[in-house]
Amino acid sequence: MVRRIKAGMEYEANRTAPPPGFPQFPPVPGGRYVDPVFLALEKERMWRRAWLYACHGDEIPAAGSYLMFRKTGSPILIVRGKDGLIRAFYNTCRHRGGPLVKDENGKIEGFVCSYHGWSYTLDGKLINLRDRRDFVDLDLKCFSLVDVRCEMLGNWVFINEDPNATPLLESLGGIPAQFEQIKPLEQRFIHKASYHVKCNVKVLLDAFLEVYHLKSIHTNTVDRFLDHRGTTITLWPHGHSLMVTPNRRPDWVDPGTRGMRTIDTVTEIVSKNNPSFNFFPNLVTPIADSGIPFILFWPDGDNEMDIEVHWFAPDWGGGEPPALWKQRIDNFERILFEDTQFAEVIQRSVQSPGFKGVMLNYQERRIYHWHEELDRRIGVEHVPVPLRVVPTLADFVER
Repeated sequence: MVRRIKAGMEYEANRTAPPPGFPQFPPVPGGRYVDPVFLALEKERMWRRAWLYACHGDEIPAAGSYLMFRKTGSPILIVRGKDGLIRAFYNTCRHRGGPLVKDENGKIEGFVCSYHGWSYTLDGKLINLRDRRDFVDLDLKCFSLVDVRCEMLGNWVFINEDPNATPLLESLGGIPAQFEQIKPLEQRFIHKASYHVKCNVKVLLDAFLEVYHLKSIHTNTVDRFLDHRGTTITLWPHGHSLMVTPNRRPDWVDPGTRGMRTIDTVTEIVSKNNPSFNFFPNLVTPIADSGIPFILFWPDGDNEMDIEVHWFAPDWGGGEPPALWKQRIDNFERILFEDTQFAEVIQRSVQSPGFKGVMLNYQERRIYHWHEELDRRIGVEHVPVPLRVVPTLADFVER
């Protein structure tokens, strides 16, 4: 993998045209960003059937620790049980739908619906209810909480509302093996923040799947050290992808990482370059040996969205995170502002008659790969014909 990526970066830096035989992309129909019918399909058939990052185990450290997850529109309760396992349930009492918890996070011994007092264990079993004599032949075992698929990559918790979904690690293909080098079980949660942006979620997600914009948007920041012309891209099944961008100078070190603890098991692709993974649909993570952000893109209606950034670092041995992290997060926020500064204006443009579609080039092929997978998740037969993308990249997906 290391040799292949290094060869790929050298090839990309020296090519004068797209590779022989690489296809011209048909335009991505503009309606995919604004059409309410398409966006409703996307919500129901993709967002509610995808593996979505929810939290880190550090955020629910003890038995009874819980937090609420609402990004799909469903109230999902994520809790650590007395056996140490993390589970997810709909925050919905089996009696008449009352909430089991009302706070966004906390710590409890068990769940008690505040509407009529039905009680459940931390692993979702119904154990008691008021006036049981009034229910005919009620079998408590048949009224456990309705669970939501909840699986782990290291200490990172993912949920999926599709009970028939492919298991998380299987669905991620080669990504878990690539992540072993950063020791996922040693990554600790540091910080998270949310930023509201007035644009469709794909307007900004697209931007984080390419580096074609660096010289325009990041002139005084990352373009100073990233060589976008050497970027190599790997497309994987199920919409996942990897983008690796070399530094302009092989000896360059990000000054914001100096003095931080690093993991010594990473390859030179991580330590000396800039790999960025996309877990389809909405998680982008540029991993480094000193720590990583999970950048998450969440729709908030058709024309607005939230970016969440969750930060993780190699275990620093207890206590508060190292003070250096504040500067690193502040630096990242400045770069994030550069990425979001035109989003609201672009949203007005994509809603105008002047927006006919997205014309992508070879550098932007991760975006087309993402849209191809979106149609597969929705089911091509459900996508209105004028809004479908033409399958183009099958021969360029690594299997």
